[in-house]
Amino acid sequence: MAATATVVKEAVKETLLGTDEPAAQLSAQTKLRFTNNAVKDPETGELYMGPEEFINAVAPSGEDYHKIKREQYSILFRVADSRGTGRVTLTDWGVFENLLKKPDAEYEIAFRLFDVDRIGTVKYSDFRNLYEMNKSPTSIPFDWDCEWAKLYIGSKKKRHDMTYAQFSQMLRGLQGERIRQAFQLFDKDGDGYIDPADFERIILETAKHKLSDHLLDNLGTLCNISQGSKISYANVRAFQNMIKEMDLVELILRRAVQRSSDGKITRSEFLNEAAKITRFSLFTPMEADILFHFASLDEPSGRLGLSDFAKVLDPSWRNPIYDGEDSAALEKAATKSGALLHRIAEGVYNFGLGSLAGAFGAFMVYPIDLVKTRLQNQRGAHPGQRLYKNSIDCFQKVVRNEGFRGLYSGVLPQLVGVAPEKAIKLTVNDLVRGYFSDKKTGQIWWGHEVLAGGSAGACQVVFTNPLEIVKIRLQVQGEVAKTVESAPRRSALWIVKNLGLVGLYKGASACLLRDVPFSAIYFPTYSHLKRDFFGESPGHKLGILQLLTAGAIAGMPAAYLTTPCDVIKTRLQVEARKGEATYTGLRHAAKTIWKEEGFTAFFKGGPARIFRSSPQFGFTLAAYEVLQTVLPMPGSTKSTDASKVSAGVSEAVSAVRGSMDTGPFARSRNALKIILDLDEDFGRRKMPNEQGWRSLPKAMGGGGGL
Repeated sequence: MAATATVVKEAVKETLLGTDEPAAQLSAQTKLRFTNNAVKDPETGELYMGPEEFINAVAPSGEDYHKIKREQYSILFRVADSRGTGRVTLTDWGVFENLLKKPDAEYEIAFRLFDVDRIGTVKYSDFRNLYEMNKSPTSIPFDWDCEWAKLYIGSKKKRHDMTYAQFSQMLRGLQGERIRQAFQLFDKDGDGYIDPADFERIILETAKHKLSDHLLDNLGTLCNISQGSKISYANVRAFQNMIKEMDLVELILRRAVQRSSDGKITRSEFLNEAAKITRFSLFTPMEADILFHFASLDEPSGRLGLSDFAKVLDPSWRNPIYDGEDSAALEKAATKSGALLHRIAEGVYNFGLGSLAGAFGAFMVYPIDLVKTRLQNQRGAHPGQRLYKNSIDCFQKVVRNEGFRGLYSGVLPQLVGVAPEKAIKLTVNDLVRGYFSDKKTGQIWWGHEVLAGGSAGACQVVFTNPLEIVKIRLQVQGEVAKTVESAPRRSALWIVKNLGLVGLYKGASACLLRDVPFSAIYFPTYSHLKRDFFGESPGHKLGILQLLTAGAIAGMPAAYLTTPCDVIKTRLQVEARKGEATYTGLRHAAKTIWKEEGFTAFFKGGPARIFRSSPQFGFTLAAYEVLQTVLPMPGSTKSTDASKVSAGVSEAVSAVRGSMDTGPFARSRNALKIILDLDEDFGRRKMPNEQGWRSLPKAMGGGGGL
C-alpha cells in the first residue's frame, strides 16, 4: 500500500510540476533570455539567476506594469525555484517558460506557490502562513474560519489539504467573499448600506490591480446611480459582477457597436445584444446601469462609443493627471524631436501613397476626361457643325481615328500634376476643418465645412491650372490632326515653353470659379455621407465599398453643378483653330457661348464629368487602402495580412485601448492578478528566509492546522 501511495504521489507530482528537461532540448530563445540575465557562480562557473536577475528577465525595468509593482514579480521566483535553492538554473528556467505556455498557467502558478512541499496538494497551514506573512498590516481583516472558508478547507478540527482543482476553485470565489466580509464590517448599523468612502476602500484593497484609473478615481460616484447618498450591497455586488465579466462585456459592446449606424449604443442596445450572445440574461439592469454610469461620466449623452467604454474596461487606461505636470513636461521634452521626425516621416509616407493612389485614380478615368474635354470644346449651334454627336460617338471616333492610345493623349502631365494637387487639396481642407472644429466633440458648423472645402479648391488652382491647360491642348491635338492637314503634333514641353509662365495661368479665373464650388460641395457632402448615412465613427471604420460609394455619390452634384465653369475654362485654355471664336476673358466667353450656342452649351460634357469625377475618388481611395496594406509604413505595428480580422475578446476595444500584454511572459501578470486577490500587498514584503518557501512552515512553526 505504501509503495502504491508513493507511485500515485509521484505521478501526481509529475503531472502538476512537470519533469526537468535537458538543457540541450531548450529552444534558442529560451537560452538567450536566460543567458542575457543570468550571472556566473564564481566558484563553479555555473550560470544562474537570483531574485533580482529573475525579475529583470520576466519584468524588464522601464516598462508599464499597470497597478502591479515590479518587485511583486519576485513571487514568481519562488515558483521557478522549484527546489528551494534560492537559484534558478537553465533547467529551472526552461520548466518555468514551459509552464507559462499551459492553458491554465495562471492558476497553476498560484497553486505551485502555495504547494510548499511540492507534493501536489496545498496544506491549509502553509496557505495561511504565507497569507499572514504577505498581507498588509492595515488591510481589511479576513476571517478564515467563516462558513465560506469551511466549505473549501473544512472546519477547524477537520482541515484537509486542497487539490489543484479545489484550490483553483477556492481562489475563483475568494475576492467575492473578501468583499462580502468587508461590507459587513463597514455596515455598522446593519441596514445594508455603506458610505462611498468605505466602498472606495474595499475596492482599492480587493480589486485595484484589475481596474483603470478612471474607475478608481470615480468609485465614490457609484452612489449616484440610485436615490440617496449611500451604496447598497446590491450596488457592490453588481459592480463586482461587472468587473468580473469584463472580457464578455467587451465582446458584447463590440458586437453592439458594429451593428450601430453611428458607432454608439444605448443601455437598452447593450442589454439586447447581451441577450442575443448569452443563453439567458447574464447582466442585470443594475449591472448595465453601473457600466453606463462610469462610461458616461465624461460624455453624459446616453449614447456611448468604444472610446467611452475603454476607460472602464481597459485596466491599462491611465489618467493623465496621475503623471503630474513636471513629469509630463519632461516626457514631452524627451520625445519632442522623435515625434517631430515621426510626423515628418509619416507625412512623406502619406504623400507618397496619396500620389500613387491619385495617379492611379486619374489614369483609370482619363479616357472619360478626354471625351469630356473634346465635347466641351465643340463650337457651333447646329449638329452639322459638330464633330461628335455625343459621348459614345466621341469615344468611338477617337479609337477609330487615333487608336486606343489616343484615349490617353496628355495623360503624362496629368499623372505628374495630380500628386501636388491632391496633397494641397486634402491638406488645406483638413487644416481649415481642424481649426473650426470643436476641440472636445469634433463637431463643425456646416458653413465652416463649406469654407474649408472652398479654401482647398482655391489653393489647388496653383497646380491644377498649368496642368489643365497642358492636358487640354494635348487632348484636342488628335482631332486637329484629323481635320487640319499637316497639323504638327506638339509635346507637353513645347506647350509649356510656348505658353510661358503667364500663359500657363490662362483661364485661371475660370479654373478658380470651378474648383472652389466643386470642393465646397464635395468635401462637406462626402463627410456627411460617411458619418450620417454610413455611420462612420472612431469605433466604426467603413469598408472600402462604403468609402467608394460615399465618394462616388458626393462627386455627382459637385461635378455636374460646376460644369458651366468647366466649359468656360476649357474654351479659354484651348488654342482656337482657324474660323473659331476667340475669347478675351471669363465674361466674354460666357456671353459668346450663350449667344452662339445657347444655355445647354454650358452643360456639355456634364454626364462625362460625373462619370469621371465620381469613380476617380473611389479608385483613389481603393488604391490607397491597398497600398497601405501592401506597403506599410516602416516601424508601423499595423498588420499587413488583410485576412487577419480582429475578432477576439481581447481586441474588443482595440481602436482605443493602449498597449497590450504581448510578451512571452504576459500570462505571468495575469497569474499575479489572481494571487493579488488575496491581498493587494502580496509579494511586496521581503521574506525572512530567501532560500526558498519550503522552510517557511517550519520557520513559522507551521505544519499543523491553525
